[in-house]
Amino acid sequence: MQSLDVVIIGAGPYGLAAAAHLRAVSGLQVRVFGEPMEFWKKHMPAGMFLRSSREASHIADPRGALTLDGYATASGRNHLSYPIPLDRFVDYGRWFQRQAIPDLDTRRIRQVESASGGFRITVEDGEVLNSRRVVVAAGIAPFAWRPPQFTGVPASRVSHSCDHNDLAGFSDKRVLVVGGGQSALESAALLHESGAQVEAIVRNPRVHWLRWRNRLIRIKLIGRLLYSPRDVGPAGISQLLARPDWFRKLPRAAQDRIAQRSIRPAGAAWLVERLKEVPLRTDCYVRSSVPVCGQLRVTLNDGTERIVDHLLLATGYRIDIAKYKFLSPELVRSIDQVEGYPRLKSGLECSVSGLHFLGATAAYTFGPLTRFVSGTYYCVQALTREIETVA
Repeated sequence: MQSLDVVIIGAGPYGLAAAAHLRAVSGLQVRVFGEPMEFWKKHMPAGMFLRSSREASHIADPRGALTLDGYATASGRNHLSYPIPLDRFVDYGRWFQRQAIPDLDTRRIRQVESASGGFRITVEDGEVLNSRRVVVAAGIAPFAWRPPQFTGVPASRVSHSCDHNDLAGFSDKRVLVVGGGQSALESAALLHESGAQVEAIVRNPRVHWLRWRNRLIRIKLIGRLLYSPRDVGPAGISQLLARPDWFRKLPRAAQDRIAQRSIRPAGAAWLVERLKEVPLRTDCYVRSSVPVCGQLRVTLNDGTERIVDHLLLATGYRIDIAKYKFLSPELVRSIDQVEGYPRLKSGLECSVSGLHFLGATAAYTFGPLTRFVSGTYYCVQALTREIETVA
């Protein structure tokens, strides 16, 4: 049975960044499991663009060489357009993996459980490993939020946006999109461009567009003062969110207010033109949905009805680490949690010694930055410092 220092679960931006940093630490035995960029490749629609800026879309590496610019040079592309196309970002992540973790193990982890001196890890084919530490960077796919009112509606008629990597199959269909964030708005645009008859409904009184942000950033001095290069949060607050160690020292009520303000549903300004012919209804939500002759009769809160072929829920994600099926039930119960989030300390370590959580699962403790690719810099540096200190 192989004994390791660190096992990393997940090969998206956070898992790749963690692996690149920890493998630069002399003497550490590190193995990484997961399919590279799996969520981005399998759970986001073809034709999508990243909302974040180019500067905020680099995956952290210890030498600062595996950036989007490094990728562009290596792949013979002198210029990457903005916004960054999804397929380019996926290709960038896979290039990063080939440079930093060429021996990535793409098998899935079946179970992680506590054991003497650390953890016992079982791989999908039955191989068993021991590791002193486990880093969970397994992404948000298990946390897709489907409002309970849609329970029981056939999956062929109602799905979550993360269930699709290509929306072209809805061509000539009537589709109702639920949600007012980037995922909902861009899905509506892609559906329209694919030939679907699409309408989007937004619970909020208005759609928030990120227009002023782009204008202020163009004024370089003001932009640098008001917005961190990490590109998370509104003016001024952005600088605070880029420093999670400051954020976590605020009173809990202040943290919650700032976090809510910083990740409220909003769409990139470049979507406005693409949605000119798509009806966007605000102050609106689904009251009921009933299957009728292979379609859905949808009743809205204003009493109006729609007959649609499909209801697409772009309703976001709600963290609940118990939904990571590879964590044993006993291990999950031993983790100090708040509303499904692990309560973390320095080094992104939870109450179970040696167990670390990266990415969106760290947001309750360290703030919204950890929900975005730009958060890889803070998270993996803090993780590496902690592991080096006690190695």
